[in-house]
Amino acid sequence: MIRVFIGFDAAETVAFHVLSHSIHRHATEPVSVSPVMLSQLGKVFTRERVPMQSTDFAFSRFLVPHLAGYEGWAIFMDCDMLVRADIAGLWAKRDERYAVQVVKHNHVPQEQTKFLGAVQTKYEKKNWSSVMLLNCGRCKALTPEFVNTATGLQLHQFKWLGDDNLIGEIPTAWNHLVGHDPYRDDAALVHFTVGGPWFKEYEGSDYAGEWFRERDLVLESQQRVRIAAEAGKK
Repeated sequence: MIRVFIGFDAAETVAFHVLSHSIHRHATEPVSVSPVMLSQLGKVFTRERVPMQSTDFAFSRFLVPHLAGYEGWAIFMDCDMLVRADIAGLWAKRDERYAVQVVKHNHVPQEQTKFLGAVQTKYEKKNWSSVMLLNCGRCKALTPEFVNTATGLQLHQFKWLGDDNLIGEIPTAWNHLVGHDPYRDDAALVHFTVGGPWFKEYEGSDYAGEWFRERDLVLESQQRVRIAAEAGKK
């Protein structure tokens, strides 16, 4: 079973559902998709939100190894994404030499703000943690206590590993930064990091048409279910 955890923020609920649909639609192996949702984490996640956070899952993402029982592998991804390829392709990149595998972006954002006026922060290893292939048994430093008290840089710069040699790489196609990276047809996962097409200001972004088509497939599925349910009552 491919375990996928997606960061959830109420302001981007539609993004979560479209991303989840895109994962399942392309998958050739069984996939379990779980939201990292603060309303479900009250017993383990207690840190207060700070102004620098642009999403609810800025820090809670690092609870994934704990949620997975520190066993096996798991994928974490932000919700502001669209999967365009078989997630089994990413799953196949697991390498036991590493505790975590990421796209090692050299990303220095030029904009000062992003969606909903959130401050655009700049730091080393920016966006590395937005897609993570996690070897959960080697991430035991990420206890709830540590995740609740560590600084943002300790978490997002993977200082909890103690050794950057434990950070492996995955192909850049699996975390393509829309608006920063040049358009590519073979992007397996596109990341609307500045703002996604579900916000009016970003309806013209690269890959927005694909995102809207995926959304329409979700809506059509819901409509078919509703019609079938109504027919069953007659």
